[in-house]
Amino acid sequence: MLGLAVTVAAMPAWAEPAATAAGDYTAKTGATGGPMVHQLNLQAPATQIAENIYNLHTMMMVIIMVIFVAVFGVMFYSIFKHRKSVGHKAATFHESTAVEIAWTVVPFLIVIGMALPATKTVVAMKDTSNADITIKATGMQWKWGYDYLKGEGEGISFVSNLSTPRAQVGNPGEEPTEKRGENYLMEVDNEVVVPVGKKVRIVTTANDVIHAWMIPAFGVKQDAIPGFVRDTWFKAEYTGTFRGNCAELCGKEHAFMPIVVKVVSAEEYTAWVNGKKKEMAALADDPNKTWTIDELKTKGEKVYTANCAVCHQANGKGVPNAFAALDGSPVVNGPKAEQINVLLHGKKSGKFPSEMPAWKQLSDTDIAAVITYTRNNWSNKPAENIVQPAEVVAARAK
Repeated sequence: MLGLAVTVAAMPAWAEPAATAAGDYTAKTGATGGPMVHQLNLQAPATQIAENIYNLHTMMMVIIMVIFVAVFGVMFYSIFKHRKSVGHKAATFHESTAVEIAWTVVPFLIVIGMALPATKTVVAMKDTSNADITIKATGMQWKWGYDYLKGEGEGISFVSNLSTPRAQVGNPGEEPTEKRGENYLMEVDNEVVVPVGKKVRIVTTANDVIHAWMIPAFGVKQDAIPGFVRDTWFKAEYTGTFRGNCAELCGKEHAFMPIVVKVVSAEEYTAWVNGKKKEMAALADDPNKTWTIDELKTKGEKVYTANCAVCHQANGKGVPNAFAALDGSPVVNGPKAEQINVLLHGKKSGKFPSEMPAWKQLSDTDIAAVITYTRNNWSNKPAENIVQPAEVVAARAK
C-alpha cells in the first residue's frame, strides 16, 4: 500500500494525460480559491502539480506518524516491561552488528522512499517548456505589473493594485471605519486572466526589492528578484478565481499586494483578450495632444492615488524618515525638467532608506498628468505648473 501511495504521489504533471476542464473549482472542491476560515490543511489543489504536492505532504505525514508511533511505542513498552522494580537488570553488551545494520539501512530506505517522489515532483515544477501563454510578473512596492509576452493575449500589459478600500484597513492605532469584505486584502483592481487547461508560464522579476509570486491552490511560489529573471508555471484544471499574496517580506505594505488569477473558459478568455486590447488602445492617448490643466489634474489624481499615495500619502506629507514629502518639495516646486527626470529614472537619496524607483512603465500622459497634479496641489505653487505629454516624450528620447 505504501508503494502504491508513493507511485501515485510521485507522478509528475508531464507524465500524466493532459488535464481537461473539470468545471468550477468551488462547485467541485467546496473551496474558495483562497484561504478559508478554520482551514487546517493545504488548500484544495487546482493543478496537477498542487495535487502532487498535496499527496506528498499526506504521504510523508503518514510515514512520520508511523515512525513516531513505532519508536515511542517500543521505547515506552521497553521502559515499562523491563523496569528495575520488577527485577530486570540492564544488559551489558556494547555493540550489535545486527542493530547497527538495521538502524542504518532502514532509515536509508525510508529516506530514499520519500526523496524519489519528491524529486520527480520538483523536476516537474521546474519544467516550464512548451508553455501556451507566457506572462511576466514584476513585483514592486507594493503592487504587481503584468505583461503578456507570448501566446494569445500577447501585448496586454497592466498594473494590479489592492482594491480593498483603505477605510476597511484603518490607520495605525485606529479601528477601520467600514466593515471588512469577504476578500479583505485579497482583491485587486486588475485580475490576471488565463484560460483553463492551458500551460501558463510565469516569468518573475522585481524593480526594487525581493518579492514572491504565490498562488497556493496552484502549488506555485517563485521569488521575484531585482536584476534576475526566474520562472514557474501552472495549468489550472478548474475555472474560478484563485488568490495569493507576495510571500517575501518586502516593506511596510507587504500585506497589501495580493495576487488574483481568474481562470476562464477558452471562449471567455478570447473575449477578455479582445476587450482588453480595445481598452488599451483607447487609453493610449496621443502624446501630441495638448491637454488643459484641469484635464491633467483630474487624470493625475487617479494616477497618484493608484501609484504614489501609498508612499507619499494622500496629503503629500510622505512618511517621516521613510518617504519624502511632496508637499513643499523643492523638486516639485523647482524646474519641471528635474521632476520629469526623477519619474523616468528614479532618484537615490541618503536621507531616506527607500529610494524613488523609476516609473517608465507609466504612459507619457500619466507621467505628465501626475506631475501636473502634484505641482498644483497642497501648498505647492511652482512657476512651471503644467507638463504636457510631449515634454515627457522628449525627455525619454534624451
